[in-house]
Amino acid sequence: DLKPSNWIPSSLQWYVDPKALLRLLSAILLLFALRFRYPYFIAEAKYMCRIAISIYRTPKFLKSNPFYTLVDRFLDSVQKNPHKAFIRFQDETYSYAQSDKQSNKIARSLLKHAGLHEGDTVALLLGNEPMFLWMWLALAKIGCSAALLNHNIRSKSLVHCFTCCGATVLIAGAGNDSVEEVLPALREQGISVYMLTDQVTAEGMESLTDKIAQASDEPIPADLRANITFSSPAVYIYTSGTTGLPKAAVIAQRRLWAMSFFPSVCGLKSDDVVYICLPLYHSAGFTLGFGGAIERGATVVVKSKFSSSQFWDDCRKYNVTVIQYIGETMRYLCNSPKRVSDQVHNVRMAIGNGIRPEVWRTFISRFGNVDIKEFYGSTEGTLGFLNYAGKIGAVGRVNYFHKKIYPYALVKFDQEQDEPVRNAEGFCIEVVKGETGLLVAKITQKAQFGGYARDPKQTEKKKLYNVFEKGDVYFNSGDLFRTDHENFIYFQDRVGDTFRWKGENVSTNEVSDILTMATSIEEANVYGVTVQGYEGRTGMATITLKKDHQFEPDAIFSHVTTYLPSYARPRFIRIQDCLAVTCTFKQLKGKLVEEGFNPAVITDPLFVLHEMVKSYRPLTRDTYQSILDGHFRL
Repeated sequence: DLKPSNWIPSSLQWYVDPKALLRLLSAILLLFALRFRYPYFIAEAKYMCRIAISIYRTPKFLKSNPFYTLVDRFLDSVQKNPHKAFIRFQDETYSYAQSDKQSNKIARSLLKHAGLHEGDTVALLLGNEPMFLWMWLALAKIGCSAALLNHNIRSKSLVHCFTCCGATVLIAGAGNDSVEEVLPALREQGISVYMLTDQVTAEGMESLTDKIAQASDEPIPADLRANITFSSPAVYIYTSGTTGLPKAAVIAQRRLWAMSFFPSVCGLKSDDVVYICLPLYHSAGFTLGFGGAIERGATVVVKSKFSSSQFWDDCRKYNVTVIQYIGETMRYLCNSPKRVSDQVHNVRMAIGNGIRPEVWRTFISRFGNVDIKEFYGSTEGTLGFLNYAGKIGAVGRVNYFHKKIYPYALVKFDQEQDEPVRNAEGFCIEVVKGETGLLVAKITQKAQFGGYARDPKQTEKKKLYNVFEKGDVYFNSGDLFRTDHENFIYFQDRVGDTFRWKGENVSTNEVSDILTMATSIEEANVYGVTVQGYEGRTGMATITLKKDHQFEPDAIFSHVTTYLPSYARPRFIRIQDCLAVTCTFKQLKGKLVEEGFNPAVITDPLFVLHEMVKSYRPLTRDTYQSILDGHFRL
């Protein structure tokens, strides 16, 4: 008999409401039943609650007058917790108040010497250091946007990246010799170049560190950014996208807020310490790491460069609780020598993407029960997924409410034609569960596509029209996914002319253009090939040689190292008499990708990039096996 008076002791009945207790027990039983019937119910409920909070807060910021920016959120933290650690770098700690004052000094020096005004754009060519963060805060305080340049790029790519964002000022770190290479081109455009040094000797450059030291740290008047709105550019972040040279994705203030909210959706809290070892010029390091910490009022630890040998020592030294990752960094950590202290740390959560299932399992087994928040998103994209349930291998899960707010679909895609398959009515066709399809996301008022700066052609190429009905417009992600029987979403591959290596997007067209600048190369077809034991795909080029020219291994090595960053240099080169093309003269990559770089399969001459001898060397069967065994490092 479930009558409360029959099973609650009489001595307790005077202060226990039997009916209330019965309702509580019924609710607990219901939760257990839901958990058994729907194993991801609790995780999904927490996820939707956090989404709802971020959706509720966003309009309050967007509708405020003047517009409430991320730098205003930073200033609120300065008022609330002035002495709280904001940035930790090497052996130095900088509080919120100290960072505020330092950014004030930078802002005042730029106003005085660079003549900046609200709405101007400044290009930053800096590595991971506190100055990077202070510089952005300073620019945001005076209403300027920042273009975050990859400090590894050089020559033609550097000039292009600078030009397409419309910047009038370039600020570079000390010792960056790539600036001198392009200085004549920048001077022709009337660009002001500042180096973070006390003095410079090169003509056409000015020092900035000395000017910052002399500036006042008094607060910057808010009216200097009074005209900033939610649609104003906050930052330009570069992406290879699907074709050509890097493109500057426009991150508007609204989009910056959305990206900065994401870590809180993952579970980031104000008392967390976030370890940023990913490049700050990338969206993950800047918007999620730095922006997410500002949104929560948390602390960031900035590492100049990822180091597997120093990673866990740093986590212990700084009492890190949240780490960021890409698949490659997790693999490096799992491949590092084992230590007895592997599980001695306070890291509770890891936020990132690209981790393989086997690496995921190894990481958890070796380093402890870290809550891995694997997600999918792109810098310029309108949609993201989060694996809130912790299903190994998945990037997210189909959620009714999420899909209602941000409509998307997986549609059939023709790899040969490089376009979605359409039915007799001209509309796209959704794939069934288990089938791989192209991710397309509807462009709406809530999910806006900012496009690429000064590149309407490439912006338009990312749009798909009349996808499911006349007049609709969708964002073409360029990525292939599939869903399983439990509605989990799995990333499959990229389409188009981009592959990912060492955590970077590599544009095949850009690499091809650089290769054909070499004296001996006539044509180049660049693509990515999978290599056992490595994340992503490494670069390979099939080339033809100019008449009366031979392949010059040393000269080609010198050429690619001069004009391409390390991650974009083709590790393998294959030489053919002519390149296979379609009837519309598009280079065929499919068969080349399938054949890979196995000398037992390929009869064409094959070469591998050899860092030790600074040249390309013939790829023999022994070398091929050495690569597979992990002895020859790529």
